[in-house]
Amino acid sequence: MKGNWLLIWSVTLLAHTAHSCPEKCLCHKASKTADCKNRGFTEIPARLPPEIQILQLQNNRIWRINQNAFTATPLLKILDLSNNSISSVALGAFQKLRYLQVLNLTRNLIHYIENKTFSFLPHLKELDLSSNSIIRLPETFGNSTGNITLLSVKHNKLQKMERILLESLPNLKVVLFKDNPWQCNCNIFGMKLWLESFLYRGGISDGIICSAPGVRKGKDLLKVPYELFGACALRAVPVPPASSHQWPGSEPRAWPKHGPHGEPGDGGRGGCEPKARPRPVSLRHAIATVVITGVVCGVVCLMMLAAAVYGCAYAAITARYHKEHLGPVRQHGTPEEKEPFESSMA
Repeated sequence: MKGNWLLIWSVTLLAHTAHSCPEKCLCHKASKTADCKNRGFTEIPARLPPEIQILQLQNNRIWRINQNAFTATPLLKILDLSNNSISSVALGAFQKLRYLQVLNLTRNLIHYIENKTFSFLPHLKELDLSSNSIIRLPETFGNSTGNITLLSVKHNKLQKMERILLESLPNLKVVLFKDNPWQCNCNIFGMKLWLESFLYRGGISDGIICSAPGVRKGKDLLKVPYELFGACALRAVPVPPASSHQWPGSEPRAWPKHGPHGEPGDGGRGGCEPKARPRPVSLRHAIATVVITGVVCGVVCLMMLAAAVYGCAYAAITARYHKEHLGPVRQHGTPEEKEPFESSMA
């Protein structure tokens, strides 16, 4: 009997320990929040209550997020890891957080974000990567990240950003880019095209200010003329040389010349996204051209109408003058014209 009571007490204690709050944290059952900020943690604390939905871990000394670090808290919706010392994020670190909506990683020491780091986060809406040391972003954040509406990468060391990454976020509403050393060359041309389309659709952004090359330093990327990217837009898409599989009647296309490092074109200035033909001018420029043309045509039409009205009025006044003043003279003749006639009758 005593052994049974001991077993029950052990199971109860174990269950209580498994669902208890970590020693340094404050857990609020009503709000389902675990407050673990400013506690000096160097890793994600263990034994977090599985039912919590908000986890506050900001202002600690966490330096790494291991794989499956949040397996015990699958219901998290808000995760704040800001102002730590995180330098790396393991693949699959967040894969169990299927209900996560807000992820804050600002003010850390992250240098790279690998492909699919944020996979399997179908409900993620806000991703804050600002104030790190990120020098490169992947072509995709991962599977099921298409619901992100806010992305912040400001205050990093980014020189470019892949257009394919931005296009993989169709629900994006706000994107923040400022305070990065953006290189406004061919590598960023696709980003320029995406940003123009994004703003036209009603998106919100703080813009991209160029840091290089020198002639574009300090300029807004959107205000850099398309003509300066002409070399990028005119590059042809490389295709295999003509072979026995070429379609009849088709013309062979030349491969671009390669530089000493195997890069197309001029080698050191490579990296441009090849384009099959020149890009059309931006939609804003086209709209401005149409408006200006319409205004000029309208002014010309008004001038022509005014000239026509003036001509008609002048013609009417002249006709009336001739009718009122010259008509009687022609009808009765002048005294000088009558005298020869009378003298000849005599």
